[in-house]
Amino acid sequence: MSLIYSMTGFASARSVVNDNLSFSLAMKSVNHRFLDLHLRLPSYCDALEIQMRRFLKEKLKRGHIEVTLQIERKASAQIQLNEDLLGAYVSAFGKAAELYRLPSQPDLNSLLRIPGVMSAESSPGVEGIPELDQAVMAALPALVEKLNEARAQEGAVLVSELRASMGRLQGFAEEMAGLRNGVRQAQFDRLRIRLAELTEGVSVSEERLLSEAAVLAEKSDIEEEIVRLRTHVDRFLAMLDQGGELGKRTDFLLQELNREANTMLSKTSAASGENSLRMTELGLEIKAEIEKAREQVQNLE
Repeated sequence: MSLIYSMTGFASARSVVNDNLSFSLAMKSVNHRFLDLHLRLPSYCDALEIQMRRFLKEKLKRGHIEVTLQIERKASAQIQLNEDLLGAYVSAFGKAAELYRLPSQPDLNSLLRIPGVMSAESSPGVEGIPELDQAVMAALPALVEKLNEARAQEGAVLVSELRASMGRLQGFAEEMAGLRNGVRQAQFDRLRIRLAELTEGVSVSEERLLSEAAVLAEKSDIEEEIVRLRTHVDRFLAMLDQGGELGKRTDFLLQELNREANTMLSKTSAASGENSLRMTELGLEIKAEIEKAREQVQNLE
């Protein structure tokens, strides 16, 4: 059996490029009809984005996938002192004090604030470090695997719920089948009496009346719908046993189940009697159960 994945999951990872540079990756997935990739990367990571998109398209099939890359860089600036410029200012200060015979001494704090006397040289930006792209791509496979582990766990929960839904549908079908014969006979008798009333005073053979009543009763019989409902449920369970990508296929099968439920309701709505009312209730319960299952399969890959 192949694993069945939900389209809902989350995974994150953090990695170090060098002593001054690290990054964190986060990947979130929710349901979507197709594969919809949204990458949130720094503006200087265009080349990296192309590589990431190519890899993710190979590894993921469906879902709205959001990938966020955050760069973390340690500040590493060195303070440089322009000794020649500072010496020139001190010399000029001394000449000015001597020229005007002033006893003042130069203030070092003021001198260091003069533009150009001190400067900070920072390390190159991360866009200038080719190791970043390599490190991110190296971390991506493990992150996808971690995401798939979360999606597989969620998928197992969905499969368990879907199996329970199919079990309830089987129970409804069995009860429907048990009620069907009594309802069919009641409809047959009611139609025969009604036809007899309508043809009162007209010479019509009993055989003809029974034939017409049988035709009308047959049109309201739901045997074929019950058989098809059971067949669809068995097929659904077989698909769950097989595993793999089931989202679209199971959704289509549930549409077929819903069609059978609608037909059963339309055929039993005109019937009368206690059994008929219960069959109508069962038809409504079947439709509600199918709708719950459809909500679940929307999250399957």
